[in-house]
Amino acid sequence: MSAPIQNIPFSELEIGMEAEQTRTLQANDLYVFANSSGNLNPMHLPDRDGDRDGQNEAMAPGMWVASLISAVLGCQLPGPGTIYHSQNLRFVGRAHAGDSLTVKLRLTSKGDNRLVRFDTWVETEDGNRILEGEAEVFAPEKPMTFRIDDLPGLTVQRHVHFNRLLNMAEPLPPLPTAVVAPEKPDALAGAVLAADHTLINPILIGHASKIMDAAESRGLDISAYRIIDLPDHRQAAARAVDLVNEGQAAAVMKGHLHTDVLLGEIVKRNGGLRTKRRLSHVFVMDVPGLDHLLMVTDAAINIAPDLMAKADIIQNAIYLAHALGIEEPKVGVLSAVETVNPAIPSTLDAAILSKMADRGQIKGGLVDGPLAMDNAIDLKAATTKGIHGLVAGHAQILVAPNMEAGNMLAKELTFLAHAEAGGIVMGAKCPVILNSRSDDDQARLASCAVAALCAERTRK
Repeated sequence: MSAPIQNIPFSELEIGMEAEQTRTLQANDLYVFANSSGNLNPMHLPDRDGDRDGQNEAMAPGMWVASLISAVLGCQLPGPGTIYHSQNLRFVGRAHAGDSLTVKLRLTSKGDNRLVRFDTWVETEDGNRILEGEAEVFAPEKPMTFRIDDLPGLTVQRHVHFNRLLNMAEPLPPLPTAVVAPEKPDALAGAVLAADHTLINPILIGHASKIMDAAESRGLDISAYRIIDLPDHRQAAARAVDLVNEGQAAAVMKGHLHTDVLLGEIVKRNGGLRTKRRLSHVFVMDVPGLDHLLMVTDAAINIAPDLMAKADIIQNAIYLAHALGIEEPKVGVLSAVETVNPAIPSTLDAAILSKMADRGQIKGGLVDGPLAMDNAIDLKAATTKGIHGLVAGHAQILVAPNMEAGNMLAKELTFLAHAEAGGIVMGAKCPVILNSRSDDDQARLASCAVAALCAERTRK
């Protein structure tokens, strides 16, 4: 519960009264101000070089700094009920993300109609002033106290985790990638965007004239890319598999075709891309407000996996987490409840999988379950229910009991929590980038970055 705020009415104000408040400028403050004010000057955005000097300025807009004065006037002196009359400002310095700023004001005069004047200034931690001015406000007439406990919160959608993956992947050699049926603008644009970021070197396989039409409709230059003209989607998928087996491609990317057509060629016993492990899909998700990547598996391939299939699903996800820089991923095996209940088979599987990890049958990560969704990702929920351990409340990989649950979970995060989702198929001879036809360019780009990092880990 927040502390109450109270005012000092006009009759109790005395010349010389002072107030101050300290606030650290966060990068997210700059994004919030840009959205609320419409001021998109790149000088004030943390991830932009606004003057092309090679450095991101992350400079606070002057009006953001000035707004800190109104916070002291409205919450402390005179406090609730105060109304602005005028404010003049002189900017004598600049603030940047990370700076600790102290706002100070001093009452200098009282006039008619409850009009009062303050000297106002803002200074940095070392005492240097960056703003000076005078404020005139109408002070409140009556004493009042308020408690503000239901103020809506804000979550800034920055997708910093995907940016980190892109920074890791872009210095790597482009991954030769067989792109199957990029015959629609979105499918083709995602591959070209990934190539522009040096993540992949695409080999375009499909109906050549449709690919050219898709490029023309989006203004894409694909003259540098190899095109293999195979109008039949199954034949195009088979050729992509052949390119991998021949060493000409190191990844496969789904374009505008049905998933079962592509996977049908990949899982063939003769000439496919099978390994000893079962294929499974891993969503890699950048969820706003979450301080780490979140992986969800399996939400796309295995409909109702049995115990040993789930062991492979977990192992695949752990291997991918290693490739993404997570040395010992925390794996939460999900069910509806966090206790073993024979009437809920997924709780039995979860308990057995946890023990299999303890005995070394699943390697490279910490596995715990059964866990309900709340106590898998929220430490407070886990503590409230008396669940302890290294995974509860900290899960980085969520293992769904079946494809239906996993698919609903991933799409809820995407469309309700505004997560950005990439993902690949693991367990084949190479990464398989299995985008949905509804994925945007950013999701396709993220999937290519994940594939590039996975392939590099395998190569090493």
